[in-house]
Amino acid sequence: LFFFSLDTDRALVLLEEYCKKLRKPEEQQLKKAIRKVMGIFKSSLFQALLGSFKKKATRHGTTSHTSLPAALACDVLGCPKD
Repeated sequence: LFFFSLDTDRALVLLEEYCKKLRKPEEQQLKKAIRKVMGIFKSSLFQALLGSFKKKATRHGTTSHTSLPAALACDVLGCPKD
């Protein structure tokens, strides 16, 4: 779960940085939607689902994948891949 927690934290940082750039009136709806996603990432339900996903991935030997939360944030924001 620690692996996923760090990646969730990274995704939250990326989303927060992006939200700071959204200042135009027409961007406020997007900003509100991103803040909802951030709230989901911070929720205990999301963290529990990540823990469950990690357990399943470990059982199936598929833990060497890209972080889901960070990958999602980078896809949305156009971040360069590590």
